[in-house]
Amino acid sequence: MNLQTYPDRELMMLSVADKIAGQLGDFLRRDGRATLSVPGGTTPGPIFDTLSGVDLDWANVAIILNDERWVPETSDRSNTALVRRRLLRNRAAKANLVPLYTEADAPEAALDALSDGILPHLPISVLLLGMGADMHTASLFPGADRLDEALSASAPPLMALRAEAAGEPRITLTAPVLKAAFNIHILITGQDKRDALERAQSLPVAEAPVRAVLDNATVHWAE
Repeated sequence: MNLQTYPDRELMMLSVADKIAGQLGDFLRRDGRATLSVPGGTTPGPIFDTLSGVDLDWANVAIILNDERWVPETSDRSNTALVRRRLLRNRAAKANLVPLYTEADAPEAALDALSDGILPHLPISVLLLGMGADMHTASLFPGADRLDEALSASAPPLMALRAEAAGEPRITLTAPVLKAAFNIHILITGQDKRDALERAQSLPVAEAPVRAVLDNATVHWAE
């Protein structure tokens, strides 16, 4: 794990946005395409705001969420809606958002179709993750009903998981897909997350799922 600390959150957000833009640009110049996977939640919003104005070949960038709550975009808990508001605007409006939600009563009913949608965009070029104080990342929550399967090397790319801490059913990229990303960034803020990160390094991955990606990740932290 490479830990980078910053004197304040504003500088961190600008620095991480710059790193992501540079890495996406490298892939676009070399391969003509790139895949960016991002978290939901409000923490990465300033990064999205900055990236949305960056001059990239966004038409050849696929955007995939790390995970999604099984709620429609009209819900204020929709990660998809947040990404549309904060990232897919300005120059980045041309990017291709690969869905992790469709109208169905349960995520299992749509899992095959959604999986087929993400497969052409793997492996991920640049992966931006968050981490909870419980050491979950994406929707790989400690105690989730199928966590062991989602962490295993044979996991399918996309799974539906349920956990008490998650609220709604979730759909999430699994550990093999996250670990296979070419560039992995984890964004955390506050002393509680820094303390959780330190604890995670000595715990089994089932208790600290973020450990699945820590070895190859750059962690960005500011108070």
